[in-house]
Amino acid sequence: MLNLAAPPTDFVENPFPYYDALLRDAPVCAQPDGSYLLSRHADLSMIYRDVSLYKSDKKAVFAPKFGAGSPLFEHHTTSLVFNDPPLHTRVRGIMTSALTPKALKRMEPGLVATVDALLLDMSQSLDLIEDFAASIPIQVIGNLLDIPMDERGPLRDWSLAILGALEPALTNAQLARGHQAVTEFRVYLQDLIARRRAAPGDVETDVLTRLIQGDDSGQLSEIELIQNCIFILNAGHETTTNLIGNGLALLHDHPHEREKLLSDPSLIDRAVEEILRSRSPNQFGNRETTADVEIGGQPIPAGTNLHLCIGAANRDPEMFEQPQAFDIKRHPNRHLAFAGGPHVCVGLTLARMEGRIAIARFLQHAPTYQITQRIPGGRIRFRGYSKLQARL
Repeated sequence: MLNLAAPPTDFVENPFPYYDALLRDAPVCAQPDGSYLLSRHADLSMIYRDVSLYKSDKKAVFAPKFGAGSPLFEHHTTSLVFNDPPLHTRVRGIMTSALTPKALKRMEPGLVATVDALLLDMSQSLDLIEDFAASIPIQVIGNLLDIPMDERGPLRDWSLAILGALEPALTNAQLARGHQAVTEFRVYLQDLIARRRAAPGDVETDVLTRLIQGDDSGQLSEIELIQNCIFILNAGHETTTNLIGNGLALLHDHPHEREKLLSDPSLIDRAVEEILRSRSPNQFGNRETTADVEIGGQPIPAGTNLHLCIGAANRDPEMFEQPQAFDIKRHPNRHLAFAGGPHVCVGLTLARMEGRIAIARFLQHAPTYQITQRIPGGRIRFRGYSKLQARL
């Protein structure tokens, strides 16, 4: 069956037939390196909820992958997503306190203004990724951390290089780019943090000031602070870019669904959920077993790395009726695009808001847009496009 370290040549462009085969024939699929690839919705849901038998800490996996003590190792073993309590609890609490419903409501007018400004500046021919989808989360996360506008230029390239290093197999060039990106980002943040310590922002709106000051459980160390600022940018940028880009591609490719949404704009919330299910921006997660377990009748020893195939779980016929269909009226829609359990994405409400506003207002502006060229992002873990050339 599917070997993630050496996938078929057409897997990146179209993994979905392979996902369906996994669900049908090998939902617990052994990998040559001793890890397992899991694809059933029920198995992933169970693992996400059970933090005693399945841990997020990846030091044992990332040391040989990145080199113990390397920039990528330090980042990916310190950031929120690959950590367990107590660090996970402390950092998540601070982030959650900055993304309350009240705070998000306050952010919405600025997000609408950002999207409308991009739409107003559009030419008849454009790249929906570079000229639209990628610009929105960079500004939103930049505003959250109060990064000066003229200092946001390198953020996207750093993000792509650091997250690209999470691919199952890496070239030496990809690894080198990832290390360099972490190093450059860290140097930049050290300076930004020093400036913010000298002149704190408003804790109601400035997440960086909030992270610096900490909460009742204490303050983050300098390394924890820097690496989780990198995480906020990376997690908020890549996934939201892909959500918007994938959504516009899906609506283009399914004109009947696009017409439904144009006729009834109130369907936008359900449409965003179906985009998340059908083309999850994050296709894979990971956990490591802390004890001997059995999944789907397969004994799995302690210390085993598990690849959680979100993209396949979101096509599981045991959970979704006609899972291959793109249906913007689908309800209920219990997808796993934001993972689940204590590690459910901390920014899920913000991502939904960005997707809802960007896609709805784009459709209002250009209801008959046509995609003329598309280039896949070229990655397994993250599903999106590097280029979506369109004509309005």
